[in-house]
Amino acid sequence: MSCKKLQSKTLNSGGKMKREIMVNSSVGQTRVAIMEDGVLSDIFIERSESAKIVGNIYKASVENILPGISSAFLDAGLEKNAYIFVDDVRVNSKERKIEKLLTRSQEVMIQIDKEPISTKGPKVTMDISLPGRNLVYMPFSSNIGISKNIFKKDERDRLRSIVMAARPDDGGFIIRTEAEGASEKELKREIVYLHRLWGSIGARFNKAKAPALLHKDLGVTFQTVRDYLNEDVEVLLIDDEEELKDVKNFVNIVSPELIEKIKLYNAKTPLFKAFGIEETIKKLRSHRVSLPSGGSIIIQEAESLCAIDVNTGKFAGKKSQEETVTANNIEAAKEIAKQLRLRNIGGIIVIDFIDMKKSKNRAKVLEAISVAVKGDKAKINILPITRLGLIEMTRERRRESLLSQMTENCPECSGTGLVLSRETLFIHICDELSKMRLSEHNGKVKIRLRKEVAEYFKERIPRLKKISGGNIEIQHAPELSWEDYQIIVE
Repeated sequence: MSCKKLQSKTLNSGGKMKREIMVNSSVGQTRVAIMEDGVLSDIFIERSESAKIVGNIYKASVENILPGISSAFLDAGLEKNAYIFVDDVRVNSKERKIEKLLTRSQEVMIQIDKEPISTKGPKVTMDISLPGRNLVYMPFSSNIGISKNIFKKDERDRLRSIVMAARPDDGGFIIRTEAEGASEKELKREIVYLHRLWGSIGARFNKAKAPALLHKDLGVTFQTVRDYLNEDVEVLLIDDEEELKDVKNFVNIVSPELIEKIKLYNAKTPLFKAFGIEETIKKLRSHRVSLPSGGSIIIQEAESLCAIDVNTGKFAGKKSQEETVTANNIEAAKEIAKQLRLRNIGGIIVIDFIDMKKSKNRAKVLEAISVAVKGDKAKINILPITRLGLIEMTRERRRESLLSQMTENCPECSGTGLVLSRETLFIHICDELSKMRLSEHNGKVKIRLRKEVAEYFKERIPRLKKISGGNIEIQHAPELSWEDYQIIVE
């Protein structure tokens, strides 16, 4: 499919939000982008050397039990030991002390709940769940739950009665939003598939020796197809023929009625470049995000907390200061919800909105961000806005943020974003020259520095001559980092 044809089709449709899925496969990584009305709303990246492990099921052995924090560490054969909290341990006991529930060297079945982040190993649970397109099978539960996003009572009752009648003797189910409108045949087929899958995992557990991988969850492409591909999606574009073939085979099993939506992208312009996705991803590395009206937001990620600051910038408004500030904050709230989703920022998030005097305006901003996050699949909890304009919220974090996945600490600034100023370096070197007692030396002294720093030093040679005895030369050294320098005495 050509880029021009698809874009013209996008522009001609109206009313309902237009959703498209783009899959880009390249050496070492697969990237999936979800577009809503031509704007990037989600980006998922899976790399061959750091493949996703959330959802994988392992046979693990208990390595260490820590009663003080009600947790245990387990060896699942991964780079870092996994950890489990007492609430995620499933045994036939009402005991709530982890040392009474688990013993060292005990072999258990676990499922990865959260990816390892920074120095922390993956978080795991023994409450296994197997997601399908329409249903989630929970082997250790007996309940039938249903998505809150299915609103019609008749449809909820219909789905519940089908699942109740067809479910096996063991296990419970969650009926997903995608199940709305699904036929009885589709639901029954998925119930049989998920139950058989659980049986095969149990058989492998009985045979395997810990640590061992029992079940690998779907890769990023298939997971996106399972969770996002539905009647609302206009097209799923894939730029790799092998990946296209595999996806079609998968969709032919789970949702054959959607197979016509899957197309090969073979235009000369790379897929992500043609739809502006590459440029958007590049912008996501910046801490600063400009708002349409002239304001901006500053996003600062840390390991356990993200701070977001809202600024008015050039946004002056046409009314009172209070109304201008409120309008800027509402605009920022919508953009913040979008950025959190795109960047996959999780954990504790503190947003510093511009102060508003009126409580009704603070309520408007809170309402704006609450509405804006509704399309986010991550669990979000938002606390009331304070008098100072602060909003505290949490967003479920199951994998690394996009920034953590795509970047690493700068070797020059060690991840701080800061290096020593030229003035500080000048003072350090002057101090070192003084200690060397070069005023008694008749030879030449060369100082080698990064070009930008060297220019600063050249402007201050008279001061350096007083210390070095007069014979001094400043040289450019492009191979040196900003803070490095060499003093050569001849």
